[in-house]
Amino acid sequence: MGNGHLKNDIIVYRNKERRPLHNGWPPLSSLSFTDRGICALGRRTIDSLNHILDLFAFACKISSLLLMRNREGRSIVYHITIQQIYFTAVQALPIIFFISLIIGSMIVIQFSKQFGTVEGNYILGNLVVFLIVRELGPLITAIIVILRTAVAVTIEIGYMNVLHEMEAIEMMGIDPLYTVCLPRLIGITTAILCLFVIFDVVALIGGYLISWTFTDIPMEYFLPQIGKAITGTDLAVGIIKGLFFGYIITTVCLYQGFRIKNSITEIPPGTSRAAVECLLYCLFVNITISVIFYL
Repeated sequence: MGNGHLKNDIIVYRNKERRPLHNGWPPLSSLSFTDRGICALGRRTIDSLNHILDLFAFACKISSLLLMRNREGRSIVYHITIQQIYFTAVQALPIIFFISLIIGSMIVIQFSKQFGTVEGNYILGNLVVFLIVRELGPLITAIIVILRTAVAVTIEIGYMNVLHEMEAIEMMGIDPLYTVCLPRLIGITTAILCLFVIFDVVALIGGYLISWTFTDIPMEYFLPQIGKAITGTDLAVGIIKGLFFGYIITTVCLYQGFRIKNSITEIPPGTSRAAVECLLYCLFVNITISVIFYL
């Protein structure tokens, strides 16, 4: 009788060991390779969705600062905004001039070889507007701002967190989001809009003047066609893209900077994540806006 109870207890104990773990789910070690891949994909998808929701909530929090009429610290916000515009726009002008001249001249020279007739010059004007004003201008401007400004802002915010400067600002009774995030949002967005206009003008006019020395494109055909090809929709789309790019770049780099908490070693990977996310989001928004307005 005792041995029978002992055997039953052993069977019950073994059955308990075989029961599913983790709240009804089997352990990963018991899954096949395909099931593990599906689980990893699902986990990565959920983490990505949570990250996007957190980023969206942070963006909404920053947006609410634009509606605040807080007179305290307004002079500080104004001063930091001017500094941000100077760093993002003014100091980036040599790079913008150089890259826009190269891209504009390359596009004009390459397409002028394909369209050498008078009718081809009209087509060339439309193609140049399509490539520079609609697509390459906003996107390359955003990439330059990401490489120069987004990385720098992420590092700056990360260092401020690691050195507990944010806590010191809060102890002084100042909202760090108002004095740190708001001026960078306004400054970077304004700078991107200005750089976008400068890039287009230099790429169209300067690029043509450089390519004019290598080709025989008559100015009386090219420049009027450029003016006819540019429409109000192109200008509106450029402004919309600039606003979205500035908002995305600022939000992502600030968010990644605030995630850096404990150590300086967290700054390099956080900076890398900020740059990659800014580029991916800007590419997605650029394609989406172009599809909405031009298809």
